[in-house]
Amino acid sequence: MAGHEFFEPADRKRPVAEPTAAEPLAAQEPRQSCDPAFKHGVVVGFDGSTSSERALAYAIGMASRLGSGLVIVHVANRLPTTVWAGCEPPVFVDVPDHRTEVLGLELACADYLADVSWILVERGGDICHELEEVGREYAADAIVVGSSHGLVGRLFGSVAGRLAKRAKRPVVIIP
Repeated sequence: MAGHEFFEPADRKRPVAEPTAAEPLAAQEPRQSCDPAFKHGVVVGFDGSTSSERALAYAIGMASRLGSGLVIVHVANRLPTTVWAGCEPPVFVDVPDHRTEVLGLELACADYLADVSWILVERGGDICHELEEVGREYAADAIVVGSSHGLVGRLFGSVAGRLAKRAKRPVVIIP
């Protein structure tokens, strides 16, 4: 069984509650329920890079050994763009990243995913936060990510390192 889902991006603005309200509105909003077939599955961050492909291969084996589903997460780039309309103040427009659709099609055609149940979840925002959030929603047994070898990761800290420090569930980092 293979497929993919596109959830509402997590970086979308939500209404703010009155300061005197007992509960914030965000807590009252019904969160899209996840497919129960993927509860206690394996979450893997995937962006099509070599390191994320290695993480996906490991996660497929892990999900297969556990007999659980695989939740593939792509955190899309949402680029804020300024639109200037005459003398009005600038408006920020959310430009979606269509890479998730391309990745979904590539994964749907992949033979190596034939033996495991999987879904593709798109999110927008901070990669570490979104992977942990998906892990929480699906009550994941583990989150699998690839390590980064780039200069940006060395300067600002890699996604894998930041996730390992803050996650509330096991994180497997694949070199």
